[in-house]
Amino acid sequence: MKKHLISLSVVAALGMSTLATTVNAAGFKPAPAAGNLGAMLVNPYGNSPLTAILDLGGKFPTDVKVEVQGKGKNGVAIRYPVGPQTINTYDGIPVFGLYANFQNTVTVSYQLQGKPVSETYQVLTGAISNDYLDNRNITAMQEVKVKTVAKGFEDRLYMVNSHTYNQQGSDIHWAGEKGKSADMFQSSPAKGALPFENPPMTYVVDTQGEVRWWLNQDAVYNAADIDINKRGYLMGFHDTGHGGYSFVQGQRYGSFTLLGNVNSRRLPRGYIDASHEHNLMPNGHSLVRAAKSNYVNQQGDLVHTVRDHILELDKDGNLVDVWVLPQILDPYRDALLEALDMGAVCLNVDMDHQGETAEMKIDAPYGDIPGVGAGRNWAHVNSVDYDPADDSIIVSLRHQGVMKIGRDKQVKWILSPSEGWNKALAPKLLTPVNHKGKAISCTPKGKCEQGFDFTYTQHTAWLNRDKHRLTVFDNGDGRGLEQPALPSMKYSRFVEYKIDEAKGTVEQTWSYGKDRGYEWYSPITSNVEYRKDHNTIFGFGGSINLYSPGERTVGKINEIDYDTKKVKVEIDVLSDKPNTPHYRALIVNPTSQFGQ
Repeated sequence: MKKHLISLSVVAALGMSTLATTVNAAGFKPAPAAGNLGAMLVNPYGNSPLTAILDLGGKFPTDVKVEVQGKGKNGVAIRYPVGPQTINTYDGIPVFGLYANFQNTVTVSYQLQGKPVSETYQVLTGAISNDYLDNRNITAMQEVKVKTVAKGFEDRLYMVNSHTYNQQGSDIHWAGEKGKSADMFQSSPAKGALPFENPPMTYVVDTQGEVRWWLNQDAVYNAADIDINKRGYLMGFHDTGHGGYSFVQGQRYGSFTLLGNVNSRRLPRGYIDASHEHNLMPNGHSLVRAAKSNYVNQQGDLVHTVRDHILELDKDGNLVDVWVLPQILDPYRDALLEALDMGAVCLNVDMDHQGETAEMKIDAPYGDIPGVGAGRNWAHVNSVDYDPADDSIIVSLRHQGVMKIGRDKQVKWILSPSEGWNKALAPKLLTPVNHKGKAISCTPKGKCEQGFDFTYTQHTAWLNRDKHRLTVFDNGDGRGLEQPALPSMKYSRFVEYKIDEAKGTVEQTWSYGKDRGYEWYSPITSNVEYRKDHNTIFGFGGSINLYSPGERTVGKINEIDYDTKKVKVEIDVLSDKPNTPHYRALIVNPTSQFGQ
């Protein structure tokens, strides 16, 4: 076994490489390689300081495997194979999962010219930092507390998609909000959702609570720059299936790799304010939730809409199709809107209005506020999934319900209490049934018998393709289309439904969370999905404790055994500032990222 010392300070001094160079008559000549291959390059793209690339040094290794050894007695070792496509892409071997401010031990094994080789490197990293501190900070970085990790789950890695509060978002607005389309440029405050932003905190934690990956905030964001291309919320992550993660942020959408290579492009002309979701279709097209600028609504006003358009974009950025939800659905349905807690409407948090509800008025101001009509936050789409079985999309509208919409822009079904739907859409409502297929009695507000419950202000209505069922994070605000007598009566759930589209029925097949009550209640954000590898429901309650004044908000990572409902994993991440929600979390599999 050969050991080699690679220092981050050397990397910084040389600008992106540990290869020392000298100039002679023959030109530049690299120093001798550290091992059989080339040098270990820490933070190769300048955005991901807990990663490195082992340069090939002109060689062609095969059967490559990497192990980043755990720190201390109980440290989590990260092991993964590296496939030929990945090696070609990086012209090297990616090293992922280094500890911050630590001399890491990394073993790389491979075949070289038919002979096995194993090399051990000592890789030194520096500290990571949050660049957005102010007098509201309780901690400089978000704190991780491990509660439960069952046997067999020790090697799990979780990416946390979070943010830190920043007061600078209000310094950018869309100019010249429009009035009636006849007098296009009235002088009135700008609308849309452009100021919807905060600095990202994006990292991976292991089951010991150690941070094993960090995306530098300035890779995508810069609060000091008026350029809207680096403003917004970094969110909507999905594993692309080919070595990266999708994202949206304000006026851009794109992807990043764990090595920190970021690629993005502007939204097509005429579309603005992307957030919440960038999901991928099997053909590689992107489904992006955005909004429309200069849209003429049913009242004849020219507005910027808010979170109510779904764009299908090909790999070159061409706009293939658009789902215009104000035309497909009813933007004037207010059954849930008038039951919402105005203290938090997704990531727009206003503690001064906690517990209050509001009347939805047709002549209310336009903008990023709960309200009816295009130009207000009537829909609040927070997830989009694609069903290849019938070329349709499934959308979660926080303020309306969950529905499936075809390529022909016709609604196939709606999962929601029946109150407030117009005559055209009411026939699309799914009928709740029990496990025997018998109809369950429900009130128009959604109070049902036999344990069935609808979702309220839900997030991530995603298909479980292994079971062909729908998993949803049921946040639970406005449950029963009302506010409860006491806030402590609220609860959230992980829930699964089986939908029979031919019969127009829905059966609740699994749920978890009601019994954990208010201490597990996550009023906004959050996500849930089924994991086949461990037969668990994995989820993240991103806003627990949000309404406790002056206290840090808890993002709770859970894996729940599907059969027994026992907690297999529970890890809390705490916000660095009080009353600041997290967004989502997802499981990271290095093999799927690097094994191709």
